[in-house]
Amino acid sequence: MYRLSRYLVLSILLSWGMAAQNPHGLEFKIDCSDCHNSGSWQVVIENIRFDHGSTGFELEGQHAQVQCMDCHQELDFREVGSDCIDCHTDIHQMSVGNDCQRCHNSDSWLVFEIPELHEQNGFPLQGAHSTLACVDCHNNENNLVWERLGQECVDCHREDYMQTSSPDHVSSGFSTNCVQCHEPFSLDWRGDNFHYFFPLVQGHDGLDCAQCHSSPSYDQANPDCISCHLSDYQNASNPEHQNAGFPRDCGMCHSLNPGWAPASFDNHDDQFFPIYSGNHAGEWNQCTNCHNNPGNFSSFSCIDCHEHNDPGRMADKHDDVGGYRFESNACYSCHPDGRE
Repeated sequence: MYRLSRYLVLSILLSWGMAAQNPHGLEFKIDCSDCHNSGSWQVVIENIRFDHGSTGFELEGQHAQVQCMDCHQELDFREVGSDCIDCHTDIHQMSVGNDCQRCHNSDSWLVFEIPELHEQNGFPLQGAHSTLACVDCHNNENNLVWERLGQECVDCHREDYMQTSSPDHVSSGFSTNCVQCHEPFSLDWRGDNFHYFFPLVQGHDGLDCAQCHSSPSYDQANPDCISCHLSDYQNASNPEHQNAGFPRDCGMCHSLNPGWAPASFDNHDDQFFPIYSGNHAGEWNQCTNCHNNPGNFSSFSCIDCHEHNDPGRMADKHDDVGGYRFESNACYSCHPDGRE
């Protein structure tokens, strides 16, 4: 009995001794040789056979290069958190949340998908915004703290709005909803959709605002052509518009081509007489070929073109027509569509 008790006490003492010699504690169950070799206790990271992935945290990228004690502060290797924030100081101060892997990976701290990430946040970096540095918009004292900014243009461009003088936005009462005039995806303030409510194309392209907007408030411009082009209408002489009583709806004849030309009165065929179709298509060059009184386009001539050198021959063709007269209005009354 005495000898058995001796063995029992000795066994307990040996167990305590072994535990005392293991700095990692009794709960650390892996084989010493997975990390150490018989030459020394020095641990060489590249030679460790222990599979860290078995703990649920794979050592990838930069994590494969760190020393065990960089994360495990105690030799008993207590479990540490697996979230980035458990080991890494949040230099962004929670301004972008705590999901570091949205932007970073374990290879480096560099971020390569800033446009895509910014679009996920609700503000695509397109047009002029695609060339900006982060600090151009996020200008906190700490350049790594990116507080969320407003989504409206004026949230960043209020100073531009206040200081713009050509035209003066403030005194003119312009809306602070910048996209009413400016294209946010353009590389300048104008953009392809500038002035979308009245497209500035062809003859209107490149005009200065004040050429049409004569009032400081920019709200008195009229979209009707004649509101800007009355002097053009009054001074037109070939043909003369004003004395001839031409309609002031310029779009009836003119397009937006620079110089007002070419002009065409396409409704002429439907309202009056077919000159773009039928027998007369391509047989004339200008309005005065038929309208020989520039001051009165309600008058016209048929006989100046149709066999006017031999009225007798024309009479022979109409010898069976009662009351025939070699006169333009008479021609029109019988040939309103220009056919023989």
